[in-house]
Formats: sequence, structure tokens, C-alpha cells
Amino acid sequence: MSWTRLIRFVDDAGRETFGEPEVDSAEQVEELLAEGNLYATEFQGPNPLASLTKGSRVHVKVLLDLLRPSDVPIIRCIGLNYIKHIQEGGRTPPPYPSVFIKPSTSVAGHAEDVPIPRIAQDGTLDYEGELAIVIGRTGKDISKADALSHVAGFLVANDVSARGWQRDPKKAGGVPQWCFSKGFDKFAPLSAVLVSPRVVGNASSLTLQTFVNGEERQNTSTSDLLFGVEDIVAFCSQGTTLEAGTVILTGTPSGVAMGMKEPRYLNDGDMVEVRISQLGGARNKMAFE
Repeated sequence: MSWTRLIRFVDDAGRETFGEPEVDSAEQVEELLAEGNLYATEFQGPNPLASLTKGSRVHVKVLLDLLRPSDVPIIRCIGLNYIKHIQEGGRTPPPYPSVFIKPSTSVAGHAEDVPIPRIAQDGTLDYEGELAIVIGRTGKDISKADALSHVAGFLVANDVSARGWQRDPKKAGGVPQWCFSKGFDKFAPLSAVLVSPRVVGNASSLTLQTFVNGEERQNTSTSDLLFGVEDIVAFCSQGTTLEAGTVILTGTPSGVAMGMKEPRYLNDGDMVEVRISQLGGARNKMAFE
């Protein structure tokens, strides 16, 4: 990739395009946009993970969501991957990454409302702030040493979860059920700025925070990950083709509602914001249908 940070936007001429914003950190993008002072070097191409052609410097009028469902073949997710979170729950660390999936229809924008279907309005709606990996180069049986070369960049994500359908035996049966409970439409909001490993390396020293209606619920360093980015990419590709555009959610730290003595689950209208240092964030309202 010839860019270090990538956004999708509309310029002053009304054209939708991609570009590298003139910022020192992804966290500056929305601030400069609000001031009317956001500029970017244009990169033209059919999709954000294609080979893009560098263009001229243009003014950013409207920031769009970088990844859309059509750009993402699948979302792979890792469970139980923060050491302190595992210890907090009294669980044994898994020997290998625990993988489940969300469909591409779970992709939501960085400021989009998350529609909560009636089936998930049972009082157990939860948030999970997560670091997301975006695969930029298709591969299979990738080695740990070669893993970062397949990573286009990193995003901020929220693995929205309906805990009743995940864990309640009356709904999930005797075994926790992950895919249905986390795979509803727009249950995976993603941030708007894709940040290259050339900026943040393997993303192993970033600070992840989650806020609900402005109250901090999660605050953990990605250094607490049990399985890091290279481990995850290598493992997920064993015997399995990781297509360009695949998003991998790397797990959530302690502080989710389910882990509280008296769980404080999400309600209609609650605003959930996930931030990761140097990557920006996603801020989404839960909207009961």
C-alpha cells in the first residue's frame, strides 16, 4: 500500500474518492473536518484495497465510511483474547485463538445507528470494544513471520453482542452460541480511517477505551492481548484462504457489561463510543427497531 492512512470522502466537486488525510494521527481527522480544514492526497481506484493511483491534493467536504459490506467478504472474530479479561472471568487461556464469524452484513459505519432487532431486545445487549485487522493481500497458510505483509491496516470496532442468544441455555442450548448472537445486521461498527502497519507496527502498544453515554467502561492496552496480530493472521489462514478485505476482530478486554456483578446492559438510545489511540474511533447509537 502506498498510503499510510486511508479515508473515503466527498470532495468539493461532489466526487467520491479515497485519499490520505493530511494528519499526524487518525484522531485529528474529524477535528479538522469540523473546522473545514481537512485536506487529503487523492488515491483513485475501484475499492479501498485495490491498487490505487495517487492524485492531487483536494479538500475533504464529507467523510464517508471507508469499508462497506460489499468490500468485506467476511468478518472473523477472536474470543477470549485479553489476559486480564480471561483471569477476571476465572477461565483458562485457550491454547489457540478461538474463532467465530460475523457476516459482511454486520458491517456498520463509524457514526451510524445500530438497529437492534426485536429478537435481541431482551435486556442483554452488550458492547465489546476491539482492535480490527483488515487483510490487504489474499493468502493461505501464512507464516507468522509473513503475517504483517498481508495486513492493509487497522480499524476500531465494536463487536455488538446479544448475550441472551449467546449464553442463555433457553436460547443458546448447552453450548455458548456465538455467530447468531453477534451476527445481526450492523452489529460490527468500524471506524473511518484505515491505519497502516507502517504507522503503528503490529498495533501491540495502543490504548483501547470504550464509553457508554460518556462513561468509560473499558481502558486497556493492546499489549495485554494473549494472541497478537501475527499469531491471529497466521492461525486464521491455516487451511483457509483469507481474502483481501477480510476483517478480523481481535477480542475485547475487561469491562463489558456481562462481566459486571450487576450487568449494565445497553438500552434503546444508548451511545457507545470505542476509541483506540492513533486509530480514531466509532461512535454509534443503539436504536431499538
